[in-house]
Amino acid sequence: MRILGLSLTAALAVAGCASHPAPTEQIASSLAAIRGADEVGAREVPEAALLVKLAEEQIEASKKHMGDGDNARAAQLADRGRQDAELAIAVTREAHAKKKLESYQGAQPASGGEQPMNSQPVAQ
Repeated sequence: MRILGLSLTAALAVAGCASHPAPTEQIASSLAAIRGADEVGAREVPEAALLVKLAEEQIEASKKHMGDGDNARAAQLADRGRQDAELAIAVTREAHAKKKLESYQGAQPASGGEQPMNSQPVAQ
């Protein structure tokens, strides 16, 4: 009876792991997000570069857990990697937008109450 109980417990544990499919799609999605981050230049923006590195580490950990048969944890890590990579994309776009804004503002004349050259002062 004791052997039957242990066998049943082992079978349930295996079935529990088998209920989560291998997260191959999540890993592929995460890798695609990292490629997207690279395409927008995330590795040149310090905060974004850190996020890309974290995403890569999450994907590696996901692959390890998948190899160990822990597909549920592997899926969580793959999703986390995708989220980190997508955040890196957003951070990079924000940094590029700020840089463009700063260059635009630097090219504009100061607007400290100056009037355009064609306008006449308002008579009071």
